[in-house]
Amino acid sequence: MAQNNAAQAVSNIFKTPELKDKILFTLLCLLIYRIGAHVTAPGVDVVALQDFFRNSSQGSKGLLGLYDLFTGGQLSRATVFALGIMPYISSSIFLQIAGAVIPQVDKMQKDEEGRKKINQWTRLGTVVLALVQAWGFALFTESLQGAVAAPGFGFRLEMAFFLTTGAVFVMWLGEQITERGLGNGASLLIFFSIVERIWPGIGQTFKFVSTGAIGAFSLLVLALLMVAVVAAVVAVTLAARKILIQIPQRTMARGRMREASRSYIPLRINASGVMPIVFAQSVIVVPGAFAQFTGHGQRIAELFQPGTTLYYILSAALILFFTYFYTSIIFNPIDLAENLKKQGGFIPGVKPGAKTAEYIDAVVSRITLPGAIFLTIIALLPIFITNLINVPFAFGGTSLLIVVGVALDTLAQMQQHLLLRKYDGFMKKGRLKFRGRQSTMGGGGF
Repeated sequence: MAQNNAAQAVSNIFKTPELKDKILFTLLCLLIYRIGAHVTAPGVDVVALQDFFRNSSQGSKGLLGLYDLFTGGQLSRATVFALGIMPYISSSIFLQIAGAVIPQVDKMQKDEEGRKKINQWTRLGTVVLALVQAWGFALFTESLQGAVAAPGFGFRLEMAFFLTTGAVFVMWLGEQITERGLGNGASLLIFFSIVERIWPGIGQTFKFVSTGAIGAFSLLVLALLMVAVVAAVVAVTLAARKILIQIPQRTMARGRMREASRSYIPLRINASGVMPIVFAQSVIVVPGAFAQFTGHGQRIAELFQPGTTLYYILSAALILFFTYFYTSIIFNPIDLAENLKKQGGFIPGVKPGAKTAEYIDAVVSRITLPGAIFLTIIALLPIFITNLINVPFAFGGTSLLIVVGVALDTLAQMQQHLLLRKYDGFMKKGRLKFRGRQSTMGGGGF
């Protein structure tokens, strides 16, 4: 029955012209992105670069490894899209943080013209960050023995030009997907970059089983763990604390009456998404990166390597800190309380205004703690798994949160398009609440 519902929903997609066009346009953009991911920038020996990423802890587990994960392995292959969408995302995050600490930027974010200007600043910031990162990548490849045939200023300038141009094109591609396609363009580009690397890892795992490097029982345990982790990530991603809102009856224009109603504010347990893990990993790899580029502090870098006690303790502390920090940036209880007061709504038992903001802030602080603990477990779980079972890829962590979050968000958008055309969705029972939106979804679909 569930298969019939899913098949009917897929057929309904092609009966909805705008949804079909959005999906086809998105797939076309993703195809272009993947084609560009196989065009190597000139002047780099890819074999030497990939050897570093495979054999060095800084290349596989450090900041470069994290960056390579988000670009689908393009950094280790030195393609023209090696920087991927990350300069654009970094620029967006910087301006988002600026809005939380600079009142003028925060005011601009609430105005249509101001948002347009911020978008322009984001694009300019992308170009600047791409130039800096491309120049740094050129210096890094020159530091690897045999990776660059003709090092020097000409090579650095050439690399900066190709990688910056590629980053700007990827930024434009992501914006086109967001405006004319389905889902968030930047998120989908990262999503497909991560998914692309999963299939080779699965194939290599089965090769390990056939050669006896991994036992059949270990593979079964790994499969069960993967299912459990995916289920947990889906549950926490969708989990929300609902706050009851009462909207009283009001007299509108021309004597019309607005009926009293009750609604809810959905406060997500994991409102910060994957960003705390990204921030924490970016900070904790700094000692290793410093040792790699300067040749000093190697002993300190070894203390912060994945698998050490200090690494686990510091990672957990940083993830907890950045979860609260980033949640405070993206969620403003004062603005929420003011908007609620303007609409005439209130939380039963709580005075409107400042008391409402304090109440919401207290609730967010309480529900953020289990979300932060969950992120810590998800971030450190792959390290434990790779230590216990010799698998060629690590599941969970940053990549799993991104894949699940983007998949659910895209699915919710497709569901809304189908419901607008009065078609049944992918499943008929239950209700899926995601990022403040609510749509009819089926139970047990994931």
